[in-house]
Amino acid sequence: MAARGRPTSQAATGDRPRFRDRPPEDYRNPEANPFVQSHRSFGPELLTADDAWQSRGAWGALFGREAPLHVEIGSGNGFFLAALGTQRPDINVLGIELRYKRTVLCGRKIREAGLQYAKIARYHAAYLGDLFDPGSLSALYVNHPDPWPKDRHEKHRLIARWFLEDAVRLLQPGAVFRLKTDFLPHIEEALASIDGLPLSVTGRSDDVNGRGVPWGADIETNYQRKFAVRGLPVYALELTRG
Repeated sequence: MAARGRPTSQAATGDRPRFRDRPPEDYRNPEANPFVQSHRSFGPELLTADDAWQSRGAWGALFGREAPLHVEIGSGNGFFLAALGTQRPDINVLGIELRYKRTVLCGRKIREAGLQYAKIARYHAAYLGDLFDPGSLSALYVNHPDPWPKDRHEKHRLIARWFLEDAVRLLQPGAVFRLKTDFLPHIEEALASIDGLPLSVTGRSDDVNGRGVPWGADIETNYQRKFAVRGLPVYALELTRG
């Protein structure tokens, strides 16, 4: 079974930023993916990787106010991100997404919802320390991360010890990490990986659609809805930073 560890950084020296944008002109066929260019000119709702890392320690200034910062990793099409920003106007909401098209889709959701305090950034989840100071996050969300179900692909999974160690560094005391997944091994891996870390289990559900989430108000994810139609479970876990 492959060992799981942090993906290799783009920056060979280890200096920040460890993840960088690749300019359109560096692509053999820059028009093959129109979202490479459109994400760069989308507008203030969307931050390129080159812009995002420069806000480290200054997110309040970027949002135009000081407020608790909630971060979603892997925002996909932006349904959860926009709903969170709508449901919680008292917080600053930031989504992290790697794929160009999805950053644009998230940006559209934010714009259509008229959200002043929500943004999407293109960045790699392995290098969140480039973006955030230690103890600066009030909440961290991961919804339906890629399962990479085959053993030989296990090293690609986001839910691993290194990621939870990052979460411990970035979350302030009392802040929460919430995970929703349709892949039970993600829950099992998270529980196995918190040994020795200041993270405690404050909620768990093995059937979100049937029994609800182990926290208060819920935002139904797109995958959650799809699995409900198929009669399949979605799992949820809440860990709180000590």
